[in-house]
Amino acid sequence: MPTFSVLEYKSLPHGEGPGCIPAHLASRLAVAAQRSTFAGRGENGVLEDQRHALRARGVVGVISAEGCSLEILPKIDVDATEGSTEERGEIRKRLVHMLAVALDLKIETGRLTDLAWQQETLLEILIRIFCDKLTEAVRRGMPRRYLPQEDDLRALRGTLDLPRQFTRHVANQSRLACRFDELSEDIALNRIMKATVTHLSRMARSAANLQRLRELAFVYADVSAVSVSALAWSEVVIDRTNRAWRDLFGMAQLFLRNRYQTTSTGSGQGTALLFEMNTLFEEYVGRQVKRALAGTEFEAMLQGGRLYCLTSQEDGRGAFQTKPDILIFRGAEVVHVIDTKWKRISARIDDRKQGVSQSDIYQMMAYAHLYKAARLTLLYPHHGSLGDMDGIQARFHITGQSTVLETGSLDVSESGGVVGSLKDRILCLSKDVSGAFS
Repeated sequence: MPTFSVLEYKSLPHGEGPGCIPAHLASRLAVAAQRSTFAGRGENGVLEDQRHALRARGVVGVISAEGCSLEILPKIDVDATEGSTEERGEIRKRLVHMLAVALDLKIETGRLTDLAWQQETLLEILIRIFCDKLTEAVRRGMPRRYLPQEDDLRALRGTLDLPRQFTRHVANQSRLACRFDELSEDIALNRIMKATVTHLSRMARSAANLQRLRELAFVYADVSAVSVSALAWSEVVIDRTNRAWRDLFGMAQLFLRNRYQTTSTGSGQGTALLFEMNTLFEEYVGRQVKRALAGTEFEAMLQGGRLYCLTSQEDGRGAFQTKPDILIFRGAEVVHVIDTKWKRISARIDDRKQGVSQSDIYQMMAYAHLYKAARLTLLYPHHGSLGDMDGIQARFHITGQSTVLETGSLDVSESGGVVGSLKDRILCLSKDVSGAFS
């Protein structure tokens, strides 16, 4: 089955040659994308089936339809030739890292060779990581717990169910109505793992992944098959007895639940594993900010605040609620508001406003008024046109106020230095905001 690849906001022309996609396959993929919850949201849609090309929008991931699949990758500047398999491999690494941080998962990718990153799609890589982790976990033993059971036995086990005994077996004393607890593997966590294996078996295309999934399906043969909609997620409690399964539980939610993505399956409908980059970037930055602030006098709140821009004169109720991406507190005082935007800003030499939208500025001015923070940051992904280093790109004072509003960039292509970059260049943890910038 042919697999095509495209970067977000780029196009695949219709055609039969390299770098093209046949028009009939483009139409199938566009139809599959229309079933996504991300479809039809302007720039945040999934695919646009144009007259001569298939154009990707602000959603990344993998879409499969009858006879083909399409991988949409984010536009992340990496140290590789543009359009090469090496570039796609490096981008997949960065995207998997962002997902791991956003979902608070420990995903070990060291065992994946460069060849795997370059030749396998994002979906196949995630399936392979899940299969490897699940295989290791079941080798150590599947989680079990005692479940209440009822059975009619020849010898007493547990306690005797007197009402059932004297109604059902009053004429047959050879049977005892017993109630007892039995150690069982047929529990909510294992049912979720089985459902994930079943779900991925319909999505996987790699022969190696399909073989791994068949082996895992055999391991879970005695566990009840439950539909995704009926899974008892709330019954799963991750504690010291099963903490080795925490990451697998998180990955199961990644595949089966609509946190950052949407998935769909069905005969003739295709499948999709899609991520809205605006939401993913926001969560990724938020978690990295929390790590950067660990051990300091500052504390970060994600999606907090929720103050209203307006108050009704009639009943005092609020209207137009705000929800800043990141609020940084020192005690009870908000000292910094960060709002993330997954889009490319231009260098100041090209555009004094850097392509920042007027609506974003109005939004930040509302935050300045409501939260009284001395510092506001619009944070974007870094790219090569902005220079070699990420950090503060431009700084302004809100007219008539001492409040500082800045644009900044974060290099998501560098996994090791993100926390340090946020702490040293973006956050500039200083009590004197006016002197915090060097």
